[in-house]
Amino acid sequence: MVDHWRTGFCWRAVEQEINRFAQRRIRLGGGLIHFIHERGKGPSPVPLLINHGWPGSFLEMLELIPLLVDPAAHGGSDEDAFDVVVPSMPGYGFSTPAVEPGMNPIRIADLWAQLMSELGYPRFATQGGDWGASISTWLGLRHAERLIGIHLHYMPGSYRPFRGAGSTPLDAAERAFVEGVEAWYRDEGAYAHIQATKPQTLAYGLTDSPVGLLAWILEKLRGWADCDGQVGRRFSRDVILAHVTLYWVTGTINSANQLYQEATRVPLRFEAGQRVSVPCGIAVFPGEAPMPPRPWVERGYQVHHWTRQPRGGHFAAMEEPDLLARDIRDFFRPLRGVSAANGSAVARPVFRAGVA
Repeated sequence: MVDHWRTGFCWRAVEQEINRFAQRRIRLGGGLIHFIHERGKGPSPVPLLINHGWPGSFLEMLELIPLLVDPAAHGGSDEDAFDVVVPSMPGYGFSTPAVEPGMNPIRIADLWAQLMSELGYPRFATQGGDWGASISTWLGLRHAERLIGIHLHYMPGSYRPFRGAGSTPLDAAERAFVEGVEAWYRDEGAYAHIQATKPQTLAYGLTDSPVGLLAWILEKLRGWADCDGQVGRRFSRDVILAHVTLYWVTGTINSANQLYQEATRVPLRFEAGQRVSVPCGIAVFPGEAPMPPRPWVERGYQVHHWTRQPRGGHFAAMEEPDLLARDIRDFFRPLRGVSAANGSAVARPVFRAGVA
């Protein structure tokens, strides 16, 4: 992999691929936020905010976006089209790092609500996995009146439903899940612990050594994808190196890892009566771990849609973009009437003051 990075990989080809998409940077939260904004090709596209995770970036979505923007060109119906917005989280990719402490998933959710207002969307849908699932959840908790629905292919790792007095006892599947989570973090959670406690110490090595950075990210692609430890079954060398190079050339591994420390201060712990009230769809990919059973999720979310996919893992948008796109379209299809009734899918967005 290192030899190919040195002698065969072409970043200019990646730039050409990125530049097929409409992009902007907007000043939000004291920094510049990079985002892709592709308008749907259909009679009434629904605005859809897609959130990436770690160690990913907006690059995860490059194959997924066309399937949602122009479904008719990919075997679907133009009535299922979306206006797709894919922002890069602060300190990731081409978004500048936060200028002060406190840039956690709650703050990012508030920034994304502001971004969608700036783009002219009074109501919108949201989707995500990994950190994107946390941000989508916080959008549901803090901006429910603006959301059409939430689609997730991962449950936030810090999510714990209310289990105090009056709550229903855990069933066997839920108890097994809780035990499985503990085992998973014992065996696989070292990265999260160091990034949540001493992220800057780690960052010196990852910023100094391109090989170290490659190893840190490649380990997660290998371990979290549905590939039985053979990462080449899922990702080409060029795809892997595109992600690593984006972190390298922007020097953002420290600012990206910092999100783990910020998030530990605001874990997703539901209080009595607290739940995400907007419709929620869940796609379960078999290579994703740990993934809770439906009863655990329904303790905190209004689940309208639950599917089990035949293949795919943590990086669903890259591994199985067709399956993910189909599930997103299926979930939001019955919600489109609600969207149109509120005008969010009718008005075409404009770039307002402050958008570069």
